[in-house]
Amino acid sequence: MPPTAVFTSSGGRFFATELARGPWDPNAQHGGAPAALLMRAFEQVDGDSGLMLSRVTYELLRPVPLGELDVTCSVLRPGRRVQLLEGSITAPDGTELVHARALRVAVAGTDAGSDSPVPPGPEAGQPTEFEWGMTTFPGDAMELRFVAGRFREPGPSTAWFRLRVPLVAGEEPSGLQRLAAAADFPNGIASEVSWAEYVFINPDLTVYIERLPVGEWICLDARMRVLTGGVGLSEAVLYDREGRVGRSLQSLYVAPR
Repeated sequence: MPPTAVFTSSGGRFFATELARGPWDPNAQHGGAPAALLMRAFEQVDGDSGLMLSRVTYELLRPVPLGELDVTCSVLRPGRRVQLLEGSITAPDGTELVHARALRVAVAGTDAGSDSPVPPGPEAGQPTEFEWGMTTFPGDAMELRFVAGRFREPGPSTAWFRLRVPLVAGEEPSGLQRLAAAADFPNGIASEVSWAEYVFINPDLTVYIERLPVGEWICLDARMRVLTGGVGLSEAVLYDREGRVGRSLQSLYVAPR
């Protein structure tokens, strides 16, 4: 039977199904899948209800394979106003694949009244079909609807993302898990270079969170910069239906295929 969740869990370990697969390597995951899984781990670390995750930085050290994985998470520096958490995803042999750190910060007691207009909603876009020739995270685990720009069309774009399936079997994804799953897509939807001629892979991802997202849909207003003699950078402002919720940043390895 086809998989019905991105990950399954048994005996304290996780198993990445085909729905975690990325477009670059049939044996490796899309970055959004492990990002969301580590976000889930950070959410489960005990903490004061007055603190909120405000930033998560992921170092994608090695391609994350499909199959069995271990996830660990702990408090690196406790505090009443700011806490630093640390987490990792490792292979069964102990090889670290993804290393992440997260900040929890005391929530603000004031409102400056500033916000960004929400882009047109997902109902204004058309579902995007991917032709990868295999089951993938962007094509099968996620639903994408562009409201500005188009996939494989160079330049900035704006698209809404929704998880079609649970992140972990038997669980309803949280808003932060949905945010992390979508936040790794700026380079994919707003490439300034040709998919046919170049690879543009991100070895890192940083997600800034201004407030907890609500609802199923996450929107990315995304763009990329690549300069000769420099390093590529992709970024996106993140929204839910109620307004802006944060920002994501990716460094990019850009090279001819």
